Amino acid sequence: MAAGTKKQKNKSSLLINGILIIICFIWLLPTLGVFVTSFRDSKDIFNSGWWAILPHKEDVETGRIILDESIDVDGNIKIEGIESTFKELQEGVTLKDGRKLTWYGNKRTREIVVSEKQRVGFASNLTLENYKDVLTGKEISFTDAGGNEITRRGNNLGGAFLNSIAVTIPATVIPILIAAFAAFGFSWLKFPGRDILFTVIVAVLVVPLQISLVPILQDYTKLQLNGTFLGIWLAHTGFGLPLATYLLFNYISTLPRELLEAAYIDGASNFTILIRLIIPLSVPALASFAIFQFLWVWNDYLVSLVFLGEKTRVVTYALASIVGEKGQDWHLLTAGAFVSMLLPMLVFFLLQRYFVRGMMAGSVKG
Repeated sequence: MAAGTKKQKNKSSLLINGILIIICFIWLLPTLGVFVTSFRDSKDIFNSGWWAILPHKEDVETGRIILDESIDVDGNIKIEGIESTFKELQEGVTLKDGRKLTWYGNKRTREIVVSEKQRVGFASNLTLENYKDVLTGKEISFTDAGGNEITRRGNNLGGAFLNSIAVTIPATVIPILIAAFAAFGFSWLKFPGRDILFTVIVAVLVVPLQISLVPILQDYTKLQLNGTFLGIWLAHTGFGLPLATYLLFNYISTLPRELLEAAYIDGASNFTILIRLIIPLSVPALASFAIFQFLWVWNDYLVSLVFLGEKTRVVTYALASIVGEKGQDWHLLTAGAFVSMLLPMLVFFLLQRYFVRGMMAGSVKG
């Protein structure tokens, strides 16, 4: 009976794990496609999908035919004994011997690519040029879908990346430090109006930050803080403090009271207890909020645009510029997307072991 129950549990576990693996695969497949695309040449991106890097059969160019100037490209075009129109040649015309004729570019090129089906292995022409072009502000050149040589200026995503780091790290550390003091006070210290003040902090969580942007901007203009890093640090600190205080309060209030009483008996001050006991013991909760705050500030577009403006561009603003200026240049968009994802993913994977512990803190009493 026990063996049958164990076997049934193993089958259920295998089924659940299999379903989860399938869901994760479906969820990650588009991300994988974008990642692979970011390393492909612009011409390859326009001509085939990202899966073309895997071993497969594809049309491999074996030659090109240049049409004589006397041939009318607006009518029927006779090539290799077959008459076809320009539109048909754009889609590709297959000859009896298996070769394929495809018009290259627009009508003015008067050029036809001859290709044959051949088996190819893993792509070896992956490149880092897309990342180089996106990260620098220099002039870049590439070929578009119509075969035209395009020259543009890069978006200097490298500078925007550094600006985002300069905004995000202080805007994550400052509210954590302030909230740790506040959560310790709400958890262990008794003072007049403590419950009312904590209720107000929790109530602020439901207030949309958008309604405070204009009043804060008016104050910043008077104080000459608009467009400065200090201004956006203070703004993100104010927006993040209610959640930080609430999360840390839930965790700190569950710490053993005997530990703090023993520290008080030994003569430790509140500041010493906070620095030597509370903060080291609250690392999971601190890491959980650090992940939330870092990701939110890093991915923020509105607050940065309002308080920093266009002169000091962050990653989100630079990406929006790429979409607006180079929306058809997929090789640049995909590279820029993964540059913006690099640091948040690193932070999450480094702190993920604390994430669940910090989020579950205070959820079970007893």
